[in-house]
Amino acid sequence: MTKNEQIISYVRENYDECLKSGLKVREHLLKSPVAFHGRCVQTLHSPKIYKSEYIEVFRRLVSDFYTIFDKIIKHYQSSAEYRKLFPFSKELEELILIDSGYETSVPVMRMDIFYNEETKDFKFCELNTDGTSAMVEDFELAKAFSLNNLPNDLIGNVSCFELFDTWVSAVGRIYRGFRNRKDKPRVAIVDFLDKAYLPEFYEFKRRFEKYGYPTKIADITKLSYHDGILFDEDGERIDIIYRRAVTVDIMNNLGACDDFINAYRDGAVCVLGGIKTQIIHHKALFYILRDKQTKAILTDRENELIEHHIPYTSKLFEADLARVKSDKDSFIVKPSDSYASKGVFAGVDMTEKDWSELIEKLKNEDYIVQEYCTPYKTENIYLAAKNPEFKMYSNLTGLYVYDGVFAGVYSRLSDGGIISSQYNEKSVVTFVEG
Repeated sequence: MTKNEQIISYVRENYDECLKSGLKVREHLLKSPVAFHGRCVQTLHSPKIYKSEYIEVFRRLVSDFYTIFDKIIKHYQSSAEYRKLFPFSKELEELILIDSGYETSVPVMRMDIFYNEETKDFKFCELNTDGTSAMVEDFELAKAFSLNNLPNDLIGNVSCFELFDTWVSAVGRIYRGFRNRKDKPRVAIVDFLDKAYLPEFYEFKRRFEKYGYPTKIADITKLSYHDGILFDEDGERIDIIYRRAVTVDIMNNLGACDDFINAYRDGAVCVLGGIKTQIIHHKALFYILRDKQTKAILTDRENELIEHHIPYTSKLFEADLARVKSDKDSFIVKPSDSYASKGVFAGVDMTEKDWSELIEKLKNEDYIVQEYCTPYKTENIYLAAKNPEFKMYSNLTGLYVYDGVFAGVYSRLSDGGIISSQYNEKSVVTFVEG
């Protein structure tokens, strides 16, 4: 019996007690920083508990694929012919080619994968660089778990991932290699603040200041650049930007971001991460990974990893639409450049008629079609529901990567075909045994 099966068995046998603690956990979360803008993270009763051997799998996975992505970014920057494969505007290409002033290609990212805990096999779901988030949700879920009634001897000797101090340490390492670094640098966490997940920003601000970095939360449209220095709206100097503004939003608001872009272009500020991370963030990467030009710069082993772990992907308008329509449960469609699972549709969640009409509607839009990967399922229960019931939940495993190194796991589950906050997503705290 797996650890999760043992926990579910305990919940069934001690349901009333578990129900009370599940409601206490929900009340705690509703009063916590993760209750923001009318939304609050929902959590299931059984946590995700990984053995150390699984963590080693994640470390190797991150190392292997980060090396691949690093090669792709560098080849994009050096090869005009390779750049033609990517659907980027001239303006975006120009920003991508700016030298960020430090060695790391992607300072922070989250690799979202469908991981099978029985076989240890996996398929990629998507890659998040710009705006990688949910660290505060994992942090608050760990605190809320103290109200969970599951016995210590059932959970075992476990620990959580620390995702805040480790990021500050990574920023310090990267900044030490920045060509225009300054003594006693000042940090700004930058986004379009009307879109920002502010509770997470406040926690990062506290951690930066804990380590001696004066830190502001700043709107990207209110920065000013003159005399070779970037300033926030209060006139304070900025030396390091932790960029949470996603590239697509920047490109849609170029005129409002001129000062940020000019400071970045001049190397006056260390931007983590640079605009070149869009090469990996954009979903075009998934079909470009199998292009002959990409294969030529990778080793045989790296190409084998791509064949095995990257799902089939095509531009929707270039796909066999008759097959996509007739075999709906095998496919998912996504916008080429989006975030937070906006505009994502899975055939398994739709009727044949609705799916066929959707494909017709989107076939000339900027969408990709991708092999639908059936997620690994585990049983769980949401005790704060109106009528709690045990269900099989699909698992999505998010692997945080700081400065090219595995940093932690964010665990999400759903009883639908898509795992997203828009589609009945639930999050659980992640523990590691030992």
